[in-house]
Amino acid sequence: MSLNATYFKKTFKFKFDAGTSRGILREKDSYFILISDNQKKKVFGIGEAAPLKGLSIDDISDFEKQLSHIIYNFNLLDIEVFDWNINIIVGQLINNKFPSIVFGFETALWDYLNGGQRIIFNNEFAKRQKKVEINGLIWMGSEKFMGEQISKKINEGYKTIKMKVGAIDFDSEVKLLESIRNKFDKDSITLRVDANGAFDTNQAREALKTYRRLDIHSIEQPIEAGQPDEMAELCRENIIPIALDEELIGISDYVGKRNLLKQIMPQYIIIKPTLIGGLRASKEWVDAANQFNVEWWTTSALESNIGLNAICQFAAEYPTKLPQGLGTGQLYVENIGSPLKIENGYISLSGPDDWNISELTDSVEFR
Repeated sequence: MSLNATYFKKTFKFKFDAGTSRGILREKDSYFILISDNQKKKVFGIGEAAPLKGLSIDDISDFEKQLSHIIYNFNLLDIEVFDWNINIIVGQLINNKFPSIVFGFETALWDYLNGGQRIIFNNEFAKRQKKVEINGLIWMGSEKFMGEQISKKINEGYKTIKMKVGAIDFDSEVKLLESIRNKFDKDSITLRVDANGAFDTNQAREALKTYRRLDIHSIEQPIEAGQPDEMAELCRENIIPIALDEELIGISDYVGKRNLLKQIMPQYIIIKPTLIGGLRASKEWVDAANQFNVEWWTTSALESNIGLNAICQFAAEYPTKLPQGLGTGQLYVENIGSPLKIENGYISLSGPDDWNISELTDSVEFR
């Protein structure tokens, strides 16, 4: 038996103009890594490598060339896969400069090892016995557009709402948050905000004071990454709890992860496997966070249902009670068909549909 890999690129179209601090998103490229063996080609694992434009460290012009080169080298290995050697294979094959490819290969290898059933972690979520609570994400846009999203998410049963801030003027954003608080107290609806580094330190401090008045649960990345002293000071003041997000990108070694948390001591961290180096790296962040009593939750990075499923299963490995950021599977006009289902603010593998990845598999051939 010899393992063989190939890949397939797919561009997903958004249902609406998705506003972020880095501009408007209308489409998203994903690269699907498929791994099989030469004796049982119908059994294959699949993983998703999907760097985020303007944010991922592997958002580079020759990404596809680099991915193709890594796959070529993998196919030369003539190697079998076991649960004990996946991390060894991936660690030696892929440079830390390509975190999304690490995530894609890890997912594909674990899926293959578990029989090609889209099972990455053989836990209750994967067995369709557990659901995971998630937040409802409010995208940047006009005040009217954001207000409509808020009403829709609350009507759909979400108990935690996360609003991206920085798209419109601060007073208008506060007005939207006030509109929620006027109807729902903090025990009824939890509010999170995500600044994506929109403020300087002084602006952040004043914004946090306003958010405290509105009983905001937490703010993600109030100032730009790379200012550990300033961020540590804001975390010490604890006007409202702070969650590190972009701050985690590019830190690949365990000691570096631990040192960052020790220096800043945030209240929370946000774990995005595509951005921070995959599943093993995510586990290292969890382990480091536990050492310093820092809580965490996972968030998808606009992956399709393939990557989203893997992150859901990762989150379900832990007893965290915090709502996760895993509702982005509804963004695309045509996502990969899956049994992933969102209902009343929870995601689960309880949908009526099964996995439909024929468009990814029918057009490729394993050598």
